[in-house]
Amino acid sequence: MNSFEPEITEEDAAPEPERLLQPVPEGRRVTVMLAAFEGWNDAGEAASDALRYLNKLWGGKKVGTIDADEYYDFQFTRPTIRRTASGERKISWPSTRIFKASVPETNVDVIFVQGTEPSYKWRAYTAELLVHAEALKVDYVILVGALLADVPHSRPIPVSTSTDDTALRERMDLEASQYEGPVGIVGVLGEVALLAGLPTISLWAAVPHYVAQAPSPKAQLALLNRIEELLQVPLDTRDLVEDADAWERGVDELATEDPEIAAYVRQLEEAKDTADLPEASGESIAREFERYLKRRGKDKP
Repeated sequence: MNSFEPEITEEDAAPEPERLLQPVPEGRRVTVMLAAFEGWNDAGEAASDALRYLNKLWGGKKVGTIDADEYYDFQFTRPTIRRTASGERKISWPSTRIFKASVPETNVDVIFVQGTEPSYKWRAYTAELLVHAEALKVDYVILVGALLADVPHSRPIPVSTSTDDTALRERMDLEASQYEGPVGIVGVLGEVALLAGLPTISLWAAVPHYVAQAPSPKAQLALLNRIEELLQVPLDTRDLVEDADAWERGVDELATEDPEIAAYVRQLEEAKDTADLPEASGESIAREFERYLKRRGKDKP
């Protein structure tokens, strides 16, 4: 051992938090529900875009829907007319679609819940979702959202990870959400899923409020990176990394054109950098390096 490297004993080493997905007997699969909803819970459409990305990446197949007429006010969430590939006009109704995909080279199945936040009957709506979850043998639930916040676009997008499940919180060294105030369908589904006995985690990306318009690829990428860590599966997000870099450069250019916005961004950067100083322990670097090694191993022939 080199003289400048202190010996670390088992007593000195802090135990690593356990993973979300626990080992299962050989031949058994683990099913995770990932849910995101357009609307109030989806700043910059980062959450719904993240799930669309994964659904396409893993080739999800539709396995269910929830009847739109029961839950939507079509004067508030209006249907839209689109043209099909053949040029025909078709009305697209707001709805909730459920897809299933198998993550390649793993024993993990993913159930995607993608839709618009409903207008009516939230209790009945979430109960219907849990009926689908039971039928599809869901083991875990990950709720994905995005909110507007006072964060700079030029720094890593924060993603909060919380759970109100006491056992899961202790096992994974997570925090309970401290938020109080109005909630969207994500919060309601989280409570109902826990009452049903499903281990449930909530992810929220903080989107800079001064660039709230969709898309928000940097926030989308931050959510995907956190999902990658929770599921312990490597994701190929190289195209999205390029989109996020281009988005950041575009916001940089817009900020330089307005002195007030530029000054405000600098203020946010200073506050963020100051808040991050105590965390300069290398933990985030270690996570990024672990992700790099996983992708590198997957790319090898």
